[in-house]
Amino acid sequence: MDKITDQIIEEHGLTPEEYQYILEILGREPNIVELGIFSVMWSEHASYKNSILQLKKLPNEGDMMLTLAGEENAGVVDIGENLAISFKIESHNHPSALEPYHGAATGVGGILRDIFTMGARPIAALNSLRFGNPELPQVKRLLKGAVNGIADYGNCFGVPTVGGEIYFEDCYEGNPLVNAMAIGVLEHHQLAKSAAEGVGKAVIIAGAKTGRDGIHGTTFASVELTEESEENRTAVQVGDPFYEKLLLEATLEVIHKGLVIGIQDMGAAGITCSTSEMSAKGEVGIEIDVSKVPQREKDMTTYEIMLSESQERMLIIVEPENIQSVVDIFAKWDLDAVQIGFTTDDQLLRVKYGDRVEAEIPSDYLVLGGKAPVYKRESIRPDYLDELQNYDFSNLEHPEDMSVILHKLMTAPNIASKKNIYRQYDHMVGIGTTVEPGSDAAVVKLRGSNIAVAAATDCNSRYTYLNPFEGTKAAVAESARNVACSGAKPLAITNCLNFGNPYKPEVYYMFEQCIDGMTEACLALNTPVTGGNVSFYNESPIGAVYPTPVIGMLGKLDHYGKALTQFFKKAGDKVYLIGKPKPVFGGSEYLKVCHDLIVGMPPMIDMDAENRTISCLLELNEESMLQSAHDLSEGGLAVALAECCFAKDELFGFEGNFDVGDDKVLSYFGETGAAVVVSISEENQKRFEEIAAKHNIDCNLLGEVTKPPQIKINEDISMNAEALREAYENVLNL
Repeated sequence: MDKITDQIIEEHGLTPEEYQYILEILGREPNIVELGIFSVMWSEHASYKNSILQLKKLPNEGDMMLTLAGEENAGVVDIGENLAISFKIESHNHPSALEPYHGAATGVGGILRDIFTMGARPIAALNSLRFGNPELPQVKRLLKGAVNGIADYGNCFGVPTVGGEIYFEDCYEGNPLVNAMAIGVLEHHQLAKSAAEGVGKAVIIAGAKTGRDGIHGTTFASVELTEESEENRTAVQVGDPFYEKLLLEATLEVIHKGLVIGIQDMGAAGITCSTSEMSAKGEVGIEIDVSKVPQREKDMTTYEIMLSESQERMLIIVEPENIQSVVDIFAKWDLDAVQIGFTTDDQLLRVKYGDRVEAEIPSDYLVLGGKAPVYKRESIRPDYLDELQNYDFSNLEHPEDMSVILHKLMTAPNIASKKNIYRQYDHMVGIGTTVEPGSDAAVVKLRGSNIAVAAATDCNSRYTYLNPFEGTKAAVAESARNVACSGAKPLAITNCLNFGNPYKPEVYYMFEQCIDGMTEACLALNTPVTGGNVSFYNESPIGAVYPTPVIGMLGKLDHYGKALTQFFKKAGDKVYLIGKPKPVFGGSEYLKVCHDLIVGMPPMIDMDAENRTISCLLELNEESMLQSAHDLSEGGLAVALAECCFAKDELFGFEGNFDVGDDKVLSYFGETGAAVVVSISEENQKRFEEIAAKHNIDCNLLGEVTKPPQIKINEDISMNAEALREAYENVLNL
């Protein structure tokens, strides 16, 4: 065995203290295979060693929860009628920075596997993307590659990509964020677990053959992006959506036929992670012979086989008498399924190559929630917060022409239509999509039921940069409002927490504050956290990304026919603002677009007001009062009114006269929480106002929907809606 040197230890991302811990665990020096196993399992990406103490604060219990956060591959929520929804969001940031097409594609593939490993059939995909200035050639290349990767994988696999978000900030130029979310449906009895329970059970690897792609992908995701790390392209996996489609069908067949004791997909850290985690969860050992693993490349070493992150693979635990049945089912789908080992009673992960033992490690020391290292890092409030939060707006000179401001905002990349991007996604495959991309939330009908689910991804990272606690509350609240604006009751969240290097005290402070803000908001809204992903080390030579805690919110409609969109439906309908907005300039799109500033205090979120607004929306929709609903977010009230005019197949206008107070710019373009623009039929006005009063919600008549399409707001804004729409829809051209 080659001697393990300090350099080799450092190359594996392990600290001297962690290496000493390995010596204590084993009672001897590790060999290179064992060092590789510890390296990937103790990386931040796999072990959450720098985040787990904070994550434990998050509320993860609820009457509808069928699994606890972190317990399984994805969260599962009961939605009634013996049906459940599995959903999760994860990052694929570093691979997408190097190889945007394959990085984004395998991000989609990985999250889909998490869903169908639970026994659920995927019914929808969403994404949350962050890039630098879209005018820069290198950013356009990254954006185009990532969008093509998402489109090709999802379209070929056959899952509709129904929603998401895209934002552009300079801080993401060298380190884009690609977060992929998926949703699946299952019946309660179809739920699969990941623990390897029982001794003497067969361990089967199924799916694609193992190659050298993705080796050290997990440790690569746990370092900052530098010129040196950018050369490590072997860490980027390559996926095959057609192969994954076969894997989906075979996997669901063996699960639904009751042939599976435990099952886990092979994503981060490949065979190493799946064997370690299944062993530890089931409190049994696993012994495997890697020489039996189907390989697509010659002369692969044990180290390479164990650390490979080749895509489209599963590890399955079955009763010995069911081995042939499982093999036959996978063979029917032209997939390999080979027994490579068995469970033992010693709680060890034992790796052999033929008769030669290559690694022997107590599995409990390798995994999240076991005896792997756990840290609380130093936390220091960044100095910049005081200066930015206390910015003096009194000397700010505002443009006088409100129409010019509105045009600038509607054509800013963060607000402008993303139609030219999402039209590349097949969002109708499966024929369940009820509300397509482009509205506040996507809605998908469940086959064989009237139930529909709604989903949205949200995070304003300017808000979290300026105030991580309130900014994260705002992300949770906005995602809940968006789901409610679709007519659905918010149920639960998944999250993808994208931050810089946790060893930097200012970064860790922001992480702590975001977790605390999320905890407060989720408790207030009764939306437990079902699971998710932490992605640290999102830094490039130009610096760290903004704190970006992306929230994926799930909602439920009892009947798909109650689904709402943000778009006006009929001329003559009355347009109201419900809620009592408290607009601010802090972190607003107006400040950035018109003054090139990201300063101030973002909106302070009143969770009681958010709850009342959501309850009011749901009751209004239940009584069929609403024609449309659209929450106020980026750009403020004037932008929201303009967006409501741009229906998919029809163009409307708006005309209104309402009081805006002394500061017109703030009233039209300031940003706020707990406020929604709705349209209603004139005959429903009285009942509408009664329901709003019942929920102690302010409702103010703004005006009415018009034809021909002109947008007229008081004497301040007058624009041709058709010209504005054309400009709005032709900003982002890939």
